[in-house]
Amino acid sequence: MAGSRWKVGGSAPGVCLTAPLPPLRDVIARHGLDARKALGQHFLLDGNLTARIVRSAGALTGRNVVEVGPGPGGLTRAVLETDAAIVVAVEVDRRAIAAIEELAATDARLRVMQADALALDLATVVAPPRRIVANLPYNIATPLLIGWLRQAGAYEGMTLMFQQEVAERIAAPVDSPAYGRLSVLAQWVCAVALVLRLPPAAFVPPPKVWSAVVSFIPHPAQPAPALFRAMERLTAAAFGQRRKMLRGSLKQLGGEALLARAEIDPERRAETLSVAEFDRLARLTVD
Repeated sequence: MAGSRWKVGGSAPGVCLTAPLPPLRDVIARHGLDARKALGQHFLLDGNLTARIVRSAGALTGRNVVEVGPGPGGLTRAVLETDAAIVVAVEVDRRAIAAIEELAATDARLRVMQADALALDLATVVAPPRRIVANLPYNIATPLLIGWLRQAGAYEGMTLMFQQEVAERIAAPVDSPAYGRLSVLAQWVCAVALVLRLPPAAFVPPPKVWSAVVSFIPHPAQPAPALFRAMERLTAAAFGQRRKMLRGSLKQLGGEALLARAEIDPERRAETLSVAEFDRLARLTVD
């Protein structure tokens, strides 16, 4: 793939060198890996916390795990402590690539891919069974998630860290202030749970907000691509004008006639519709 570079460390699959790994702060200093706001970087260095995140992902034995935005490799180290089959670290920052390549030299399961994750179809890069475990760069976390939700059935699960406000929107129940487009899209295709909250002090540098880890387990039945596109259009219209009644916000998609077919009161507002009701509407608007 153009613009991508693979590195496989170690001399034999599954063999780990016994020399102790250097402290992550030393890795950061040696590679000039100061966190950059433009890349949404906030590094998690506490081994106890990274281990908790990995445990929340469930059993990784024999799984092919993808991590996006590994930075100096704190979470990567925790994933490598499991019996994962391979670990693919996707990173766009050349400084971090050098740091992760050092870690790859200690464990042949770790593969480093220099690439823009937004332009990457992970399902074509990593063989099943696949899982994603990542502390996502804040500035691209939402578009990354939506892209993965479009093909959620390709993954056994995803364990992802977001700004807490975003995590709460993803997991929000119907008819709550945080419930919106992201809630519907995520909960429509996955069982969603907010599993861990982390304070700013857990990161280097500390962000201005709390962070939270969300677990996504795809439902057995997944929508076809055309239906997912219909749901994206529907939720964008409904929540784009969330103060309006649905007969107004959905006017371009059929308005009252569409709502009548779905047996939904046109005077309701988007935040009062359950995921099942959105599903009913989306199926009536598929191209």
